[in-house]
Amino acid sequence: MERILITGSGGQLGTVLRKALIDKYGTERVVATDIRPRTDEFGSIDLLNAVDRNGLENLIKEQSITQIYHLAAILSASGEADPVRTWDINLKSWLNVLEAARKYKVEKVFFPSSIAVFGASANKVDTSQTEYLDPLTVYGISKAAGEQWGNYYFSKFGVDVRSIRYPGVIGHESLPGGGTTDYAVEIYHKAINNEAYTCYLSKNTALPMIYMADAIRATLELMDAPKEKIKTRTSYNINGLSFTPEEITRSIKKWYPNFTVEYQPDFRQKIAENWPSSIDDTQAQRDWNWSPHYQLDDVSNEMIAELRKKQNLLKEV
Repeated sequence: MERILITGSGGQLGTVLRKALIDKYGTERVVATDIRPRTDEFGSIDLLNAVDRNGLENLIKEQSITQIYHLAAILSASGEADPVRTWDINLKSWLNVLEAARKYKVEKVFFPSSIAVFGASANKVDTSQTEYLDPLTVYGISKAAGEQWGNYYFSKFGVDVRSIRYPGVIGHESLPGGGTTDYAVEIYHKAINNEAYTCYLSKNTALPMIYMADAIRATLELMDAPKEKIKTRTSYNINGLSFTPEEITRSIKKWYPNFTVEYQPDFRQKIAENWPSSIDDTQAQRDWNWSPHYQLDDVSNEMIAELRKKQNLLKEV
């Protein structure tokens, strides 16, 4: 009888993963937490600061937690505003989770990594699973270190840690939370409101992306895979799709022909230039049969349809 703990439930990924886990296991078996507690149609999100080791351990013990999805973190663009705080939150909370999982024999632990672990030394096209990691943001550094800590706890203590290196995640369910790839969500909100968009990346900056439905499916498929199939205990590359701001604009124009974008690159441009433009996920395909379902026009079609629905509901209210 699984008991699931999610940290960072209020974030972009956590919002949707929480619903997917409730659909899979039932409301009573999912303990959702965040530093901003609230109640919604799916139940309550309880207060938990994952940096608080005692609070985390007490919750795991009291709730008899069997799986942890540790999503609490400060993202790439936001992290550069306060590197020391970002490192402290991202790594301290993760070590707390690993130690608690070891002490209380939690069956499985999920750690979200990122393409931000790659830096200037990595091949930018079809970046492989085993590329050298030399990240240039504190977020990327924390994720690269987190991957190694996960591998260590698996090798040393047998903690079943599983991880994905997410590309930029595109979803309509919530607003983005301070990542370098956030433009790929913001741009749809501007389009449906018939507003011009000012993009902080140059028009030809290709980055790997993934639609939210694919990202959630990948997470659940990885966690459901038999233990003996998981050969990579740092983090798996997964591929969704890759595109530039100019290409996503062209896709949106199929629905909004008059949509316009101006390009004003800022500090996030330098971050993006050190990341891959496309990802090789052969290892994930081979080990647990990963494959994406959504391509760019599929993403545009669904994003626009869902955001229009929300817009119409707000007008009715």
